Amino acid sequence: MTTLFRLGTSALALSLAASAALALDEDFYRTAGAAFEGVTLHGVTESTPPSNYIREVLAPRFEELTGIAVDIETTSWDQMYDKAIKDMEAGTGIYDMVYIEQDIVYAYMSRHFLVNLTGALEANPALHAPGFDEANLTSFADNFRDADGGLYGMPMEAFVKPYLYRTDLFDDPEIRAAFLEQNGHELAPATTHEEYTLIAEFFTKWGQDHGLDLWGTTAQAHTGHAASWYEFFESVAPTFGVYNWGIVPGENYAASVANGGAMNSDQAKEALRWWLHLRDIAPPESVQSTWTEVATTFAAGRAAQGLVYGENAAWIATDDSQSLVVGNVGVALPPLSDGVLAAAEAGDGYIGYYDGGAFGLPTTSQNQDAALLFLQFMAEEDFQPDWALAGSRITTTATYDDPAVQELNTRLDGYFDMMRDQGYLFQGAPAYPFHAQVREATAPIFYDILTGAIGPDEGLDLMAEKAEQELTDLGYRQ
Repeated sequence: MTTLFRLGTSALALSLAASAALALDEDFYRTAGAAFEGVTLHGVTESTPPSNYIREVLAPRFEELTGIAVDIETTSWDQMYDKAIKDMEAGTGIYDMVYIEQDIVYAYMSRHFLVNLTGALEANPALHAPGFDEANLTSFADNFRDADGGLYGMPMEAFVKPYLYRTDLFDDPEIRAAFLEQNGHELAPATTHEEYTLIAEFFTKWGQDHGLDLWGTTAQAHTGHAASWYEFFESVAPTFGVYNWGIVPGENYAASVANGGAMNSDQAKEALRWWLHLRDIAPPESVQSTWTEVATTFAAGRAAQGLVYGENAAWIATDDSQSLVVGNVGVALPPLSDGVLAAAEAGDGYIGYYDGGAFGLPTTSQNQDAALLFLQFMAEEDFQPDWALAGSRITTTATYDDPAVQELNTRLDGYFDMMRDQGYLFQGAPAYPFHAQVREATAPIFYDILTGAIGPDEGLDLMAEKAEQELTDLGYRQ
């Protein structure tokens, strides 16, 4: 997910280098890297806070120790995928490392694009860094493993998508009194969709009545970008009890209700109508908003609440050079329909999106051994606390207990506690090797729904039919 965040080579980077020198096994990296001195590793990734940290802090530090240069290309989400896939398909070996979002890794694995990092290190013990142990990674790493436990991507960012709200607005006495008079109950973060709607409608009208640049909610509702498709299927639909895009593998990969699926179920249609209503009372830029604009909209103080990717939480809540709501950000679980929380707690569902990514090593890389060193370097414990401060991401379990991370956690209203203690309630995209194909097949219909060319109920019926057609063509439906 993209943000506008840019990490400067500042005191943060300098303090990182100083602290790393105390514990990092520099001798190992110097010795192991000597064989590859003069090599340049090329990586491609999305321009996100964690990726920028790799480029601006970790890569220079690694080159200083090993003599191996690391060129990290940060670009847009769609360009990142396009460049990586074309390189791996053609076997040109341009990239030695590619960003793999959790939702696409199984498609890559099914096409044998990636090196099994576990197996590669077992086969090359001299390249195994003393400070690297897969056991130190959080359970998010399981999203990048095969059936035998082999790791195919080194996690570099992980975050849930929580419900953010403006504490300054929710705590304002005048606003609270007006809300109580209008709705008959106290203003508090929503736990149900009905409560969320009341709050959104209230604040949109409050903004209008008081001449404020304020609306009641965000909406990631771009009419021609996959971000809106993902917002609905991975963040909104699950809160209504529609999981895994409404596709049911056990029912012959059915998507339609008629065949045992849920993509066009009553719950899915209710979810879409709810979300479209929110879109209509959100800031006007919402119809062109991807994950980037949702974050900047909230940071600009233009929305009272919203579902915002957690990778943005730190800078929105703490960086007054980018955010107008510093110190006024509350964090809560998303609003849910009855039974959804209980289903998630029982392991039968989930309440929202657990996103993140890893760096994978393409089988087409001509510098696999050197890349193995850098991927382990990324996982060294010394770097994790400052990286968490810079990008709201945690990929090793020890990071949660670091004092600086705990201090930031307090400023983030317990966001890291949510990740640690309630992260199991969220889930990444389903492990579908046909992920991109189904998305691309159904997205045009979804965009027609967003532009009003087709109604939401009819549109979901058509999407379910199209999904099943695509799965039939791909050989999944028999």
